Amino acid sequence: MADTQHLAKAADEPADKTVPGAAEEASDPNFMTSLARGLSVIRAFTEREPNLTIADIAKITGLPRAAARRCLLTLMQLGYAGSDGRTFHLRPKILALGYSFLSSAPLATILDPLIEQVSGAVQESCSAAVLDEDDVVYIARAATKRIMSVGLNVGSRLPAYCTSMGRVLLAALPEPELDAYLARVPLKPYTERTITAADALKRELERVRDRGFSLVDQELELGLRSIAVPIRTASGGVVAAMNISAQAARVTCPEMEVQFLPHLTRAAEEARVLLVRARGV
Repeated sequence: MADTQHLAKAADEPADKTVPGAAEEASDPNFMTSLARGLSVIRAFTEREPNLTIADIAKITGLPRAAARRCLLTLMQLGYAGSDGRTFHLRPKILALGYSFLSSAPLATILDPLIEQVSGAVQESCSAAVLDEDDVVYIARAATKRIMSVGLNVGSRLPAYCTSMGRVLLAALPEPELDAYLARVPLKPYTERTITAADALKRELERVRDRGFSLVDQELELGLRSIAVPIRTASGGVVAAMNISAQAARVTCPEMEVQFLPHLTRAAEEARVLLVRARGV
């Protein structure tokens, strides 16, 4: 365990604008900078970077080192983080924060058995996700095998612009929100196939809107194809997306439409009916 007295040495600094959202909320008396800092520290830890130093946290979050240190100390005292004396890591108790969402969200509860059903029928990985800020966040997943270089689980985040579920969700945004997204988000090329021009992406999203589904061919990772459909409420609003992913060597794009799309469409319709019963929407 790190020396907690050493971690706590720095005096409190005034609120600054390095915390995501702080600049916009600086004039809001209800905005808690300390809470925003703590959440940014939690989000700094990833599958690829599960162990981080104070300097790492400060660099990733943009926080002063002293502020990062205090956040880590607080998380340690509450049992959400641990340390080997040099680096820090999240502890299992942090899962309770995600479970609070999953256990209180009927959407995840409704989609989970449907995801399992579709995955079993096609013998491929099936997932559901929602749009959160500029990413898609997985809320349900059934994986038959690992098909990506990184593991995907509930809570995993991927860029929206080059994923099938992300494009379904972006296509459902009102025009001003979509334009703001395209102006804000850098379209990084994950592979040579990734659409990186805003105009081209907008045309593709129009196509997704017209067809009612999105098929992404190796734009996020070479060798990976996925097809997704929207999950709608009774009023037609899109609240989530569901997809099937497969290795490109096993299935062509036309085969995905023929073999997988009907399963997704049926599951999405069933989800819509269940959502109406659960939420009356």
